Amino acid sequence: CVDKLVPYVDSAPNPAVIQCSTATRASIPYILHKAKTDKLPAASAMALAASMTPPLKFLEKPPLASAVKRALTHANRKPVIFRQLFDTSGSSTYTYLIADGPGGEAVLIDPVLEMVDRDLKLIDELGVKLKYAVNTHCHADHVTGSGAIKAARPDVRSIIAAASGAQADVKIGHGDRIEFGSMFLEVRATPGHTDGCLSYVCDDMVFTGDAVLIRGCGRTDFQQGSADRLYESVHTQIFSLPDDTIIYPAHDYKGHRCSTVGEEKALNPRLGSGKTKDEFIEIMANLNLPYPKKIDEALPKNMVCGIQEGMPTPA
Repeated sequence: CVDKLVPYVDSAPNPAVIQCSTATRASIPYILHKAKTDKLPAASAMALAASMTPPLKFLEKPPLASAVKRALTHANRKPVIFRQLFDTSGSSTYTYLIADGPGGEAVLIDPVLEMVDRDLKLIDELGVKLKYAVNTHCHADHVTGSGAIKAARPDVRSIIAAASGAQADVKIGHGDRIEFGSMFLEVRATPGHTDGCLSYVCDDMVFTGDAVLIRGCGRTDFQQGSADRLYESVHTQIFSLPDDTIIYPAHDYKGHRCSTVGEEKALNPRLGSGKTKDEFIEIMANLNLPYPKKIDEALPKNMVCGIQEGMPTPA
């Protein structure tokens, strides 16, 4: 029944009055309309419903809440193409390809220079059109593949946070939307690992960069890092999402691929498990991590979006 509401909400006159005796059913078209008009992904729309005073009543009935989430995620849209790709050259970076169905527009999140040939081959095999090369932040452990991708595909535009100070075709900030086909990424500023860290919410997924890793987080002792800011960023922008929101990090070093907001709130030994901000700051101050191996090479190149003089065009 909830799925049938979607086309009605799309075509209903504005303003519309919807009434029911308990406000349970009436709250459903409201959040569907809010998600459409404000361009909210499913996870953000469900978080908004829970944060209202009082919370929207449909959340009290799990079957209804599940149906609303499905409608927010899948209504009137082609099947999403999603691939999680691993950097085998040494940085343990995850790159994510998201496309608006077969033949649709696509984004590539956190491409790695050494893996660009693989990524472009996959994009061609799947028959999708790459629109944006998107970075979660200015990485220190690898060179972004954005420059090499642009050399091979001049129509592709690079994206990074304006707060990073790095060069890119498009500079973005908190609250922006990255649109591709009928899909979009909601941009959430999550500084703390660096000044320019962003997380991207898409449907019921959040791509956290280095802000939240699986049972960990990015370091805060270089690139204008701040444990205080990272704690606030994670708790207000990531842990505020529904517990079943899937977390896809920028790295993993132990073979894990993804987690959930609920898992990390309960089990992350730095940011979760009821840790206070003061406890987190103390943990981060005593990590005693070595100087990043590739930072002196990677940072200067990433500040210019990975574009290097004489860069060969990938095959």
